[in-house]
Amino acid sequence: MTKKKPTILVVNDDGITAPGIKVLLEEMQKLGNVVVVAPDAPQSGMGHAISISKPLRLDKVDIYKGVEMYKCSGTPVDCVKLAVDRIFSDIKPDLCVSGVNHGLNYSINVLYSGTMSAAVEGAIEGIPSIGFSLDDFSHSADFSHIRSYLFSIASQVLQNGLPKGTLLNVNFPHIEKEIKGIKICRQANGHWVEEFEQRTDPYKREYFWMTGRYEWVDRGEDTDVFAINHGYVSIVPTQFDMTAHHAIQEMNSWSFDLTD
Repeated sequence: MTKKKPTILVVNDDGITAPGIKVLLEEMQKLGNVVVVAPDAPQSGMGHAISISKPLRLDKVDIYKGVEMYKCSGTPVDCVKLAVDRIFSDIKPDLCVSGVNHGLNYSINVLYSGTMSAAVEGAIEGIPSIGFSLDDFSHSADFSHIRSYLFSIASQVLQNGLPKGTLLNVNFPHIEKEIKGIKICRQANGHWVEEFEQRTDPYKREYFWMTGRYEWVDRGEDTDVFAINHGYVSIVPTQFDMTAHHAIQEMNSWSFDLTD
């Protein structure tokens, strides 16, 4: 009896024509039947945003021969929600992969990332999910050195599954850094220090352009930032339960004064 091929949902936040998604779908085709649902325009930095005040459009497109593809007018999370509800209405996909993002999503960036939020939504739906990101923001980024890793990591998830409520955040170093291997890491403690440059438009109205720099507070050698900086692929098992469980016992000792 021939084993049924797994069905793989491919999403991203850079848009359906981004080079990163082409590389990802090509590697996933080696593992199973691929369905692509991606934004019709770049949606970087959207986080877990959903569209609740405007209609969503989902149109089938023919971009790559032999690939079932849909463009969505909404956010990366909208793409996953629509795919599960409309395209996979009878049975959920066996795997959801998001990316490959043009730019890293390590440390605190996981909260802002549309790439990771799409993967998080997949996990919320009970689908084993992975977010992939590369340290290269260029539209012409070279993904050749990560192809085998995309295949291998996705293959392992299909074979072994993931713990309930868990997904993977995978980041790859730039092609200039020789990949030394894979490190299973924790998320580094870091944050962005924003700066807002004030400018004036042609109509003499003020506006602001956000810039900033990332500050790596955590110097631990078991983090995703350390791994990327030293030429390793970082894999962080990530959860969407944001409860600070360690704080519950301490807070239960608080005395809440409800009197006026």
